[in-house]
Amino acid sequence: MIQGTMSNSGKSFLTAGLGRVFMQDGYRVAPFKSQNMALNSYITKDGLEIGRAQAMQAEACGIEPAVDMNPILLKPTSHVGSQVIVNGEVRGNMKAMDYYRDKKKLAADVMKAYNRLDQEYDIIVIEGAGSPAEINLRENDIVNMGMAKMAKAPVLLVGDIDRGGVFAALYGTVKLLEEDEQAMIKGLVVNKFRGDVEILKPGLQMIEERLHIPVLGVVPMEPLDIDDEDSLSDRLTRTQRGAGLDVAVIHLPHISNFTDFSVFERMDGVSLRYVQKPGMLGSPDLILLPGTKNTMDDLQWMRESGMEALILRQAENKTPVIGICGGFQMLGKAMEDPYGVEHGGSMRGMGLLDTRTVFSEAKTRTQISGRMERGAGLWTGWEGREVSGYEIHMGVSENLGGCLELIRLSDGRTDALSNEDGTVLGSYLHGLFDTAGFAEAMIRRLMKDKGMEYGEWSFDLEAHKEQEYDRLADLVRRSFDMKKIYEILEAGI
Repeated sequence: MIQGTMSNSGKSFLTAGLGRVFMQDGYRVAPFKSQNMALNSYITKDGLEIGRAQAMQAEACGIEPAVDMNPILLKPTSHVGSQVIVNGEVRGNMKAMDYYRDKKKLAADVMKAYNRLDQEYDIIVIEGAGSPAEINLRENDIVNMGMAKMAKAPVLLVGDIDRGGVFAALYGTVKLLEEDEQAMIKGLVVNKFRGDVEILKPGLQMIEERLHIPVLGVVPMEPLDIDDEDSLSDRLTRTQRGAGLDVAVIHLPHISNFTDFSVFERMDGVSLRYVQKPGMLGSPDLILLPGTKNTMDDLQWMRESGMEALILRQAENKTPVIGICGGFQMLGKAMEDPYGVEHGGSMRGMGLLDTRTVFSEAKTRTQISGRMERGAGLWTGWEGREVSGYEIHMGVSENLGGCLELIRLSDGRTDALSNEDGTVLGSYLHGLFDTAGFAEAMIRRLMKDKGMEYGEWSFDLEAHKEQEYDRLADLVRRSFDMKKIYEILEAGI
């Protein structure tokens, strides 16, 4: 089990890395995180919802993501509450206090999922959450030391040296645990190190002497293009415009699944940035409205902050605007919430698409493919192009008659609605831009319209991911005492 001294210490990243190493060494290996709090989620092939980090870790292990890898997913809807998803399906919205009071009941679900994986795989790499030293949350813990005890898993404790105070964090975390829990920690890891490791060695020796736990790895800071939870949060800090085509993602308060746009970060001649305030928008070449866990609240934020007015002005000037999922819902004329899925009532939309969205109590969750049937603007001439993605939404958006219908899905439904000239488009398909050639063709056409030079480059996302997972495995092998890691696996606790 990989635990951390704090959030963003690199647990997801190192879980994936160890999983990749074990896979390369011939083992059947799977990731597991009993409880994940994240707005970036993924839909499995059987239509169940898990954290995107566990989907990434499954990819690194060379296996298909499955709901047993993340039996509890919490998707925050406010500062004090979350949508609770158990075994891939929505249980309902709960306030934090109510969830913590009742979560012990979920231990059975957690262990059933874990035991199913245990029957199928040689090694399970478990990821903790936050820090095990949150002493106010120790009672009924099912994600850190509580999970380690249930699984009888030896623990590696990871500290982030990049933010400073790593030795205090490692020492304090261990000493706040009970004695039996301290004994379960078999190794310490220093992550995100920059500089000469020789200078660090005296500190490593002292922390080993004080805790009587060996340091099993010092992992250097190395740029890797992997969608772990930590890198996801870092991406939102990219706010400055760079050279080339200016692509602006609106950083909504409840932004979710913004990995939909990570492909643009990998393209030559494209600058992707996240816009948090109206004054940061400027005059981009393309505006992207991402998914959100609370569409109506986030549209109200855009309206009150002045962001909506700026986007509408850009749309009048024919700047392309694309909305995915919640962003798509905002683009329409109206949103209605008769069942109180968000906060009830109805709300005027941005009016850029002739659509109406009605929120429903049932959540649409599916992986699906489709075919482009027609197009306009950036999508002219795309008839017959195959697309794919996954849907996670509560509600249906209806074409009121003024939209072009671009994609026919494999189950007969329509997706991707645009205005007549194709400058505004909405879709429910997460991962649409990951479809081979889709994003590249769109960006090339936009560059051409802007009179910008563009190359006939292409991008193979799957090959790129495999390359990055192999680089991650190389980093882990160079940084960890893998002989000792295997000894710990054999010995258990």
